[in-house]
Amino acid sequence: MNVDRLPGVFPDVAPIWAALQTQLLLKPIRSEEDYQQMVRLANSLADHLNGNEEEPLADLFAIVGDLIARWEEQHVEIPKAEPREVLRHLLETHGLKQKDLMGIASPTVVSDILAGRRAISKKVAKALAVRFHTDVSAFL
Repeated sequence: MNVDRLPGVFPDVAPIWAALQTQLLLKPIRSEEDYQQMVRLANSLADHLNGNEEEPLADLFAIVGDLIARWEEQHVEIPKAEPREVLRHLLETHGLKQKDLMGIASPTVVSDILAGRRAISKKVAKALAVRFHTDVSAFL
């Protein structure tokens, strides 16, 4: 599509979008590589936002989350396994470490869960379901 032929503000927006794309590759996820890149972006945004939904980048985080969720619905299968194994699988799939779940549970708690020394609480299960865009029952 030739943006220069579109009426309205599109010709003015095209250079801004091109400049943004050089800094932040925001596009539909079409491959596993795109998915991993988008997950890294989401993780960076989550770290930056630190739970502050009033931050201007919160909308960007929501858009990136929606793109990831759409990809995961079609491509990421949640294994039928013990909740701790589901968590382990999702951590590996998303390229995350235990410390990346700090807003949900401490690394010690996550370590205890993965080692089978602790069950996943309902509160943590709900937060994990939101974080990984899945049903809470996967963690209970």
